[in-house]
Amino acid sequence: MANELDGMKVAILAADGVEQVELEQPKKAIEDAGGTTELVSVSSGEIQAMNQDIDKGDTFSVDKEVSDVSPDDYDGLLVPGGTVNPDKLRIDANAVTFVQEFFKTGKPVGAICHGPWILVEADVARGRRLTSFPSIRTDLRNAGADVVDEEVVTDQGLVTSRSPDDLEAFCAKLVEEIGEGKHQVHDEGATAGVAS
Repeated sequence: MANELDGMKVAILAADGVEQVELEQPKKAIEDAGGTTELVSVSSGEIQAMNQDIDKGDTFSVDKEVSDVSPDDYDGLLVPGGTVNPDKLRIDANAVTFVQEFFKTGKPVGAICHGPWILVEADVARGRRLTSFPSIRTDLRNAGADVVDEEVVTDQGLVTSRSPDDLEAFCAKLVEEIGEGKHQVHDEGATAGVAS
């Protein structure tokens, strides 16, 4: 469905060191489905993307600083990977708070590869079934997550995948979850209207 995300906006939370393909491919999938995206980061200006963590990729202009946004501004959240990116995010108090607050809303969140690392810092991995790049799985287990080795895992609106090899499945599932989130919000609103 080409327009399933019409009128919906997704925050892409990323910093220097983001894996370029994990930013670009989900962004394109969201926009191809009719949604819009905003690149949210720990500071203004541009962020430096990387290819396979070691080769410099393109730079991307930051739309908003994380200190200036709220989960209320968005219908979904994407956290791409790259080793350095989530490491920078998890030491920024505003980024951690933004992730915590986003989870409280129940809106869909997608995190791929090393992206789930910030879920540890935000203490939102506990009790959730998810996957990630192999090197951070112990951290996720220690934070109380049920970690599995699967292409894409969905748990209460949280979509996770292991690596760029899983991007096709990750993008499809993330778009689906954000689209379903839209319908759930409308359904709950309709139900609330009937009850009052």
